[in-house]
Amino acid sequence: MDWSSMQVKKVVAAIGASATVLSGMVFGAGSAAADPGCPSLYVVAVPGTWETGHDKTPEPGMLAGVTRGLPSSTEVDYVTYSATAFPWEGDVYGNSKKEATDNARGLVGAMAQRCGATKIALVGYSQGADAAGDLAAEIGTGLGVVSPDRIAGVGLISDPRRSPTDIQVGPVAPGAGAGGARVGGFGWVSDRTRTICAVDDLYCATAGDDFVTRFAGFLAQASEANPANMWRYQIEMNNIVTDLMANGGIPLLQGQLSESANQQRAEDLEAFYQSQAHTLYGSYGVGGGQTAISWMHNWIAGMA
Repeated sequence: MDWSSMQVKKVVAAIGASATVLSGMVFGAGSAAADPGCPSLYVVAVPGTWETGHDKTPEPGMLAGVTRGLPSSTEVDYVTYSATAFPWEGDVYGNSKKEATDNARGLVGAMAQRCGATKIALVGYSQGADAAGDLAAEIGTGLGVVSPDRIAGVGLISDPRRSPTDIQVGPVAPGAGAGGARVGGFGWVSDRTRTICAVDDLYCATAGDDFVTRFAGFLAQASEANPANMWRYQIEMNNIVTDLMANGGIPLLQGQLSESANQQRAEDLEAFYQSQAHTLYGSYGVGGGQTAISWMHNWIAGMA
Protein backbone atom coordinates (compact mmCIF):
# COMPACT_ATOMS: atom_id res chain seq x y z
CA MET A 1 0.00 0.00 0.00
CA ASP A 2 1.55 3.33 -1.00
CA TRP A 3 1.63 6.48 1.15
CA SER A 4 -1.15 8.26 -0.75
CA SER A 5 -3.66 5.43 -0.35
CA MET A 6 -2.91 5.23 3.37
CA GLN A 7 -3.52 8.96 3.71
CA VAL A 8 -6.80 8.70 1.82
CA LYS A 9 -8.00 5.97 4.18
CA LYS A 10 -7.06 8.08 7.18
CA VAL A 11 -8.97 11.06 5.80
CA VAL A 12 -12.04 8.91 5.08
CA ALA A 13 -11.91 7.46 8.59
CA ALA A 14 -11.62 10.94 10.10
CA ILE A 15 -14.61 12.17 8.07
CA GLY A 16 -16.63 9.18 9.18
CA ALA A 17 -15.80 9.78 12.83
CA SER A 18 -16.66 13.47 12.52
CA ALA A 19 -19.99 12.64 10.86
CA THR A 20 -20.86 10.31 13.74
CA VAL A 21 -20.16 13.01 16.31
CA LEU A 22 -22.04 15.63 14.29
CA SER A 23 -25.11 13.42 13.91
CA GLY A 24 -25.21 12.96 17.66
CA MET A 25 -25.06 16.72 18.18
CA VAL A 26 -27.72 17.59 15.63
CA PHE A 27 -30.15 14.71 15.89
CA GLY A 28 -29.62 13.59 19.47
CA ALA A 29 -28.44 10.15 18.39
CA GLY A 30 -26.83 7.74 20.81
CA SER A 31 -27.90 6.18 24.07
CA ALA A 32 -26.29 8.40 26.66
CA ALA A 33 -27.33 7.43 30.16
CA ALA A 34 -28.83 10.01 32.49
CA ASP A 35 -26.35 11.83 34.70
CA PRO A 36 -26.02 10.54 38.28
CA GLY A 37 -28.92 11.81 40.35
CA CYS A 38 -30.91 12.75 37.23
CA PRO A 39 -34.07 11.07 35.92
CA SER A 40 -34.08 9.36 32.54
CA LEU A 41 -37.36 11.16 31.79
CA TYR A 42 -38.71 14.41 33.21
CA VAL A 43 -42.46 14.94 32.84
CA VAL A 44 -43.93 18.44 33.10
CA ALA A 45 -47.69 18.19 33.60
CA VAL A 46 -50.03 21.17 33.22
CA PRO A 47 -53.50 20.77 34.81
CA GLY A 48 -56.67 22.26 33.38
CA THR A 49 -58.83 25.22 34.30
CA TRP A 50 -59.81 25.27 38.00
CA GLU A 51 -57.78 22.10 38.69
CA THR A 52 -54.92 24.04 40.23
CA GLY A 53 -54.20 27.53 41.49
CA HIS A 54 -51.83 29.31 43.85
CA ASP A 55 -53.91 28.21 46.85
CA LYS A 56 -54.25 24.57 45.74
CA THR A 57 -52.05 21.50 45.74
CA PRO A 58 -50.33 21.47 42.33
CA GLU A 59 -51.09 17.82 41.63
CA PRO A 60 -54.84 17.33 41.16
CA GLY A 61 -57.17 16.64 38.33
CA MET A 62 -57.35 14.70 35.12
CA LEU A 63 -53.62 14.10 34.69
CA ALA A 64 -53.16 12.25 37.98
CA GLY A 65 -53.97 8.99 36.22
CA VAL A 66 -51.43 9.78 33.52
CA THR A 67 -48.50 10.46 35.84
CA ARG A 68 -49.24 8.10 38.71
CA GLY A 69 -47.15 4.90 38.71
CA LEU A 70 -44.63 5.89 36.05
CA PRO A 71 -41.25 4.07 36.13
CA SER A 72 -38.98 4.95 39.05
CA SER A 73 -36.47 6.55 36.68
CA THR A 74 -39.08 9.22 35.89
CA GLU A 75 -39.51 12.54 37.68
CA VAL A 76 -42.79 14.46 37.48
CA ASP A 77 -43.52 18.11 38.23
CA TYR A 78 -46.94 19.73 38.08
CA VAL A 79 -47.23 23.34 36.98
CA THR A 80 -49.01 25.68 39.36
CA TYR A 81 -50.75 28.69 37.80
CA SER A 82 -53.95 30.65 38.31
CA ALA A 83 -55.93 28.28 36.04
CA THR A 84 -58.76 30.75 35.58
CA ALA A 85 -60.80 31.79 32.58
CA PHE A 86 -62.82 34.90 33.48
CA PRO A 87 -61.86 38.40 34.70
CA TRP A 88 -63.89 38.06 37.90
CA GLU A 89 -61.75 35.07 38.87
CA GLY A 90 -58.63 37.21 38.91
CA ASP A 91 -57.05 36.51 35.51
CA VAL A 92 -58.48 36.41 32.00
CA TYR A 93 -57.82 33.23 30.03
CA GLY A 94 -54.93 34.64 28.03
CA ASN A 95 -53.00 35.79 31.11
CA SER A 96 -53.72 32.54 32.96
CA LYS A 97 -52.43 30.45 30.04
CA LYS A 98 -49.35 32.66 29.68
CA GLU A 99 -48.53 32.06 33.33
CA ALA A 100 -48.87 28.30 32.80
CA THR A 101 -46.64 28.41 29.71
CA ASP A 102 -44.03 30.57 31.43
CA ASN A 103 -43.93 28.34 34.52
CA ALA A 104 -43.68 25.17 32.43
CA ARG A 105 -40.90 26.72 30.38
CA GLY A 106 -39.02 27.54 33.58
CA LEU A 107 -39.24 23.94 34.81
CA VAL A 108 -38.05 22.56 31.48
CA GLY A 109 -35.15 24.99 31.29
CA ALA A 110 -34.01 24.29 34.85
CA MET A 111 -34.02 20.51 34.31
CA ALA A 112 -32.24 20.83 30.98
CA GLN A 113 -29.44 22.82 32.59
CA ARG A 114 -29.11 20.47 35.57
CA CYS A 115 -29.37 17.17 33.69
CA GLY A 116 -27.92 17.25 30.19
CA ALA A 117 -28.97 13.72 29.19
CA THR A 118 -32.50 13.72 30.64
CA LYS A 119 -35.32 13.54 28.10
CA ILE A 120 -38.39 15.71 28.63
CA ALA A 121 -42.09 15.01 28.13
CA LEU A 122 -44.89 17.56 28.23
CA VAL A 123 -48.47 16.65 29.06
CA GLY A 124 -51.51 18.87 29.52
CA TYR A 125 -55.27 18.83 29.85
CA SER A 126 -57.72 21.51 28.69
CA GLN A 127 -56.17 24.94 29.39
CA GLY A 128 -53.08 23.00 30.44
CA ALA A 129 -52.99 21.33 27.03
CA ASP A 130 -53.24 24.79 25.48
CA ALA A 131 -50.19 25.91 27.46
CA ALA A 132 -48.19 22.69 27.03
CA GLY A 133 -48.95 22.73 23.31
CA ASP A 134 -47.77 26.32 22.96
CA LEU A 135 -44.51 25.46 24.75
CA ALA A 136 -44.06 22.40 22.53
CA ALA A 137 -44.63 24.58 19.44
CA GLU A 138 -41.97 27.04 20.66
CA ILE A 139 -39.46 24.24 21.10
CA GLY A 140 -40.41 22.45 17.91
CA THR A 141 -39.97 25.56 15.78
CA GLY A 142 -36.55 26.34 17.26
CA LEU A 143 -37.64 29.17 19.56
CA GLY A 144 -37.71 27.23 22.81
CA VAL A 145 -35.63 26.93 25.94
CA VAL A 146 -34.29 23.52 24.81
CA SER A 147 -33.57 21.97 21.45
CA PRO A 148 -36.27 19.76 19.88
CA ASP A 149 -34.21 16.59 20.31
CA ARG A 150 -34.60 16.85 24.11
CA ILE A 151 -38.35 16.29 23.81
CA ALA A 152 -39.38 12.63 24.12
CA GLY A 153 -43.07 13.32 23.61
CA VAL A 154 -45.97 15.74 24.01
CA GLY A 155 -49.38 14.49 25.14
CA LEU A 156 -52.38 16.81 24.86
CA ILE A 157 -55.87 15.97 26.13
CA SER A 158 -58.73 18.26 25.02
CA ASP A 159 -56.40 20.84 23.47
CA PRO A 160 -58.33 24.06 22.66
CA ARG A 161 -55.80 24.69 19.89
CA ARG A 162 -55.98 21.29 18.27
CA SER A 163 -55.35 21.31 14.54
CA PRO A 164 -56.99 18.83 12.16
CA THR A 165 -53.45 17.91 11.08
CA ASP A 166 -52.29 16.93 14.59
CA ILE A 167 -51.80 13.21 15.19
CA GLN A 168 -54.94 12.04 17.01
CA VAL A 169 -55.32 8.97 19.18
CA GLY A 170 -58.71 7.28 19.24
CA PRO A 171 -61.81 8.33 17.28
CA VAL A 172 -61.07 11.25 14.96
CA ALA A 173 -62.76 14.36 16.33
CA PRO A 174 -64.31 16.78 13.85
CA GLY A 175 -63.29 20.38 13.32
CA ALA A 176 -60.53 21.92 15.41
CA GLY A 177 -59.97 23.51 18.80
CA ALA A 178 -62.11 26.50 19.71
CA GLY A 179 -58.98 28.65 20.01
CA GLY A 180 -57.80 27.89 16.48
CA ALA A 181 -54.78 25.93 15.29
CA ARG A 182 -51.29 27.12 16.25
CA VAL A 183 -49.55 29.12 13.55
CA GLY A 184 -46.60 27.02 12.40
CA GLY A 185 -47.72 23.87 14.19
CA PHE A 186 -45.31 21.75 16.26
CA GLY A 187 -42.37 21.83 13.88
CA TRP A 188 -39.65 19.30 14.71
CA VAL A 189 -41.69 17.68 17.52
CA SER A 190 -44.78 17.03 15.38
CA ASP A 191 -43.91 13.35 15.07
CA ARG A 192 -43.72 13.03 18.86
CA THR A 193 -46.92 14.91 19.66
CA ARG A 194 -50.21 13.11 20.30
CA THR A 195 -53.61 14.67 20.91
CA ILE A 196 -56.80 13.11 22.25
CA CYS A 197 -60.14 14.84 21.79
CA ALA A 198 -63.52 13.33 22.52
CA VAL A 199 -65.74 13.71 19.46
CA ASP A 200 -68.35 15.63 21.49
CA ASP A 201 -65.92 17.87 23.39
CA LEU A 202 -66.60 21.34 22.04
CA TYR A 203 -63.40 22.79 23.50
CA CYS A 204 -61.25 20.77 21.13
CA ALA A 205 -63.84 19.86 18.46
CA THR A 206 -65.42 23.07 17.20
CA ALA A 207 -67.02 22.92 13.76
CA GLY A 208 -65.14 24.90 11.14
CA ASP A 209 -68.30 26.76 10.12
CA ASP A 210 -69.23 27.77 13.69
CA PHE A 211 -67.83 31.26 13.38
CA VAL A 212 -69.35 32.62 16.57
CA THR A 213 -67.43 30.06 18.61
CA ARG A 214 -64.29 30.57 16.56
CA PHE A 215 -64.37 34.34 17.13
CA ALA A 216 -65.03 33.79 20.84
CA GLY A 217 -62.11 31.37 21.02
CA PHE A 218 -59.86 33.87 19.29
CA LEU A 219 -60.84 36.60 21.76
CA ALA A 220 -60.04 34.28 24.68
CA GLN A 221 -56.61 33.53 23.21
CA ALA A 222 -55.91 37.20 22.49
CA SER A 223 -57.07 38.37 25.93
CA GLU A 224 -53.42 38.31 27.04
CA ALA A 225 -52.82 41.16 24.56
CA ASN A 226 -49.07 40.59 24.44
CA PRO A 227 -47.62 42.97 21.82
CA ALA A 228 -45.01 40.34 20.95
CA ASN A 229 -47.81 38.10 19.70
CA MET A 230 -49.58 40.68 17.53
CA TRP A 231 -48.25 39.07 14.35
CA ARG A 232 -49.81 35.77 15.39
CA TYR A 233 -53.14 37.35 16.34
CA GLN A 234 -53.27 39.04 12.93
CA ILE A 235 -52.69 35.75 11.11
CA GLU A 236 -55.27 33.91 13.20
CA MET A 237 -57.90 36.60 12.74
CA ASN A 238 -57.20 36.67 9.00
CA ASN A 239 -57.67 32.88 8.85
CA ILE A 240 -61.09 33.14 10.47
CA VAL A 241 -62.21 36.05 8.28
CA THR A 242 -60.97 34.29 5.13
CA ASP A 243 -62.94 31.16 6.04
CA LEU A 244 -66.00 33.25 6.86
CA MET A 245 -65.94 35.06 3.52
CA ALA A 246 -65.53 31.76 1.69
CA ASN A 247 -68.59 30.31 3.44
CA GLY A 248 -71.18 33.05 3.12
CA GLY A 249 -69.60 36.14 4.63
CA ILE A 250 -71.38 38.60 6.90
CA PRO A 251 -74.90 37.26 6.16
CA LEU A 252 -73.82 33.86 7.50
CA LEU A 253 -72.39 35.42 10.66
CA GLN A 254 -75.55 37.47 11.13
CA GLY A 255 -77.57 34.29 10.84
CA GLN A 256 -75.44 32.63 13.51
CA LEU A 257 -76.07 35.62 15.78
CA SER A 258 -79.85 35.68 15.29
CA GLU A 259 -82.16 35.17 18.27
CA SER A 260 -83.13 31.68 17.18
CA ALA A 261 -79.47 30.72 16.54
CA ASN A 262 -78.45 32.04 19.94
CA GLN A 263 -81.24 30.04 21.57
CA GLN A 264 -80.10 26.89 19.77
CA ARG A 265 -76.50 27.56 20.79
CA ALA A 266 -77.55 27.92 24.42
CA GLU A 267 -79.39 24.60 24.23
CA ASP A 268 -76.41 22.92 22.57
CA LEU A 269 -74.05 24.24 25.24
CA GLU A 270 -76.37 23.06 28.00
CA ALA A 271 -76.44 19.60 26.44
CA PHE A 272 -72.64 19.66 26.16
CA TYR A 273 -72.15 20.55 29.81
CA GLN A 274 -74.64 17.92 30.91
CA SER A 275 -72.88 15.29 28.80
CA GLN A 276 -69.62 15.95 30.69
CA ALA A 277 -67.77 15.08 27.49
CA HIS A 278 -64.95 17.38 28.58
CA THR A 279 -64.41 15.62 31.90
CA LEU A 280 -64.87 11.92 31.07
CA TYR A 281 -61.47 11.15 29.57
CA GLY A 282 -60.88 8.64 32.33
CA SER A 283 -63.53 6.45 30.72
CA TYR A 284 -63.30 7.65 27.11
CA GLY A 285 -62.22 4.72 24.95
CA VAL A 286 -59.50 5.20 22.36
CA GLY A 287 -59.25 1.59 21.20
CA GLY A 288 -57.43 -1.53 22.30
CA GLY A 289 -59.32 -1.58 25.58
CA GLN A 290 -57.62 1.63 26.70
CA THR A 291 -59.05 4.93 27.85
CA ALA A 292 -57.58 8.30 27.00
CA ILE A 293 -55.89 8.43 30.39
CA SER A 294 -54.53 4.88 30.42
CA TRP A 295 -53.24 5.22 26.84
CA MET A 296 -51.44 8.46 27.67
CA HIS A 297 -49.98 6.90 30.82
CA ASN A 298 -48.66 3.88 28.93
CA TRP A 299 -47.28 5.99 26.10
CA ILE A 300 -45.31 8.23 28.47
CA ALA A 301 -44.17 5.29 30.58
CA GLY A 302 -42.63 3.80 27.45
CA MET A 303 -40.39 6.85 27.07
CA ALA A 304 -38.59 6.33 30.40
